[in-house]
Amino acid sequence: MGEYDKYFNTNKALWDSKTPIHIDSKFYDMDAFMKGTNSLRRIELAEIPDVQGKKILHAQCHFGQDTLSLERMGAKCTGIDLSGEAIRSARKFRDELGLNSRFIECNIYDLEAHVDDVFDMVFTSYGVIAWLPDLDKWAEILCNRLKEGGIFYMAEFHPVLYMFDWEKKRLGYEYFNSGEPKMEINNGTYVDSDADIELKEYFWQHSLSEVISALLKAGMTIKQFKEYDYSPYNCFENMEFEGEQHFVYRQNGIALPHVFTILCEKR
Repeated sequence: MGEYDKYFNTNKALWDSKTPIHIDSKFYDMDAFMKGTNSLRRIELAEIPDVQGKKILHAQCHFGQDTLSLERMGAKCTGIDLSGEAIRSARKFRDELGLNSRFIECNIYDLEAHVDDVFDMVFTSYGVIAWLPDLDKWAEILCNRLKEGGIFYMAEFHPVLYMFDWEKKRLGYEYFNSGEPKMEINNGTYVDSDADIELKEYFWQHSLSEVISALLKAGMTIKQFKEYDYSPYNCFENMEFEGEQHFVYRQNGIALPHVFTILCEKR
């Protein structure tokens, strides 16, 4: 994946800068988390199987809230992330809580150089695949880390939602992946639009068919696929609050698809 190093290095710097702001934000509410609040959303809690005693790989774990929440639920967890700042923070919180999850700084495309374990489940969620240029390789690498019959689960923002230019309130991006990354200057972050960050970011759009095809080619059997017309996070502009973990963006009174989830089993 050397041809993408320029983009990965830029995004790594971006997420290193975002991490301290995210940790201090109300959005992630670290005080509540450290006191025992489960950071997983109702959507995934209702869909993932019992994790008690299971070995779980959490791909693109940020600073480890969900990884540590899964451990609190009884799992044995390994979290990986591109951002060194995020991984250092995850280890700090793990130690403060007296937990045991392993956290590894690595690009997901380099996973096999860092992790050779086989897992019962791979978990990934919300805002992860937009940073990845090649979903076929992504799915293959993660599938290789699953035992036969193991579970892959993802909850992700819907690609239709990513078509919108939120500032101009109109369609601004194509639905299908052109193969070339989009570049924008990131001002602030989704937890604080006024945060003192002004850095480049590179991202890729991925259709549902691209995601599903990649998983099937990698040896997965899709057991469940769902779409939701709300987001459990208030992380896009002009969303309406309609209840706890229930935020909606509408155009002409019509709610867009906000989230999709996929549960697979390795063949």
